[in-house]
Amino acid sequence: MEIGKKIMDLRKKNGLSQEELAEKVGVARQTISKWELGETSPDLKQAKELSKIFNASLDELVNNDIKDILVEKTSNTEKLAGLILKLIKFIVVFIIIAPILLIALRIIFKNIHEKNSGRLMNTKINCTLHDETYGYEFNFYETTGGIKEAGGDGYLANITNIGKYEDAYQALDIIDAYVKNNGGTCTRSEAKPVKK
Repeated sequence: MEIGKKIMDLRKKNGLSQEELAEKVGVARQTISKWELGETSPDLKQAKELSKIFNASLDELVNNDIKDILVEKTSNTEKLAGLILKLIKFIVVFIIIAPILLIALRIIFKNIHEKNSGRLMNTKINCTLHDETYGYEFNFYETTGGIKEAGGDGYLANITNIGKYEDAYQALDIIDAYVKNNGGTCTRSEAKPVKK
């Protein structure tokens, strides 16, 4: 609805003639007529005066339905808040679940690796070098030779640098070769499955 039609409706609702309204606003009757016909519109000062006379807000006078605007703004705000809450929930769930998943995947891959690497075996090598006896023990995977645990005399480990090897078979050969090349002897125990 245009402002002119609204002015006419409010004027009639309040039982005022064009002359009476013109007098209250401080304009000529023809001005009221032009407003109502939509030829011109009241300026802000006149619209404010009309608002007082009709006891209506400026929004009501210009037929600006502020309720719809407020409802739309409220609705948009609620939608935004909903999206933010969903994002926060996702982040919290991710922060909680991600480490659990990583741990689970690590365990799974470790188990797969161990299963694909064969049984866990144990062997010992005892060497005599310069009238001293040294020993070293390995727990390793039968198929790949991957060392799970190793330990023994530090002297033997240091002189052969076996800590850098990941394959028990290779480490045993290195120890054996070093000791034999330096006038010593080594004996290896038969590899046996590790009891769980």
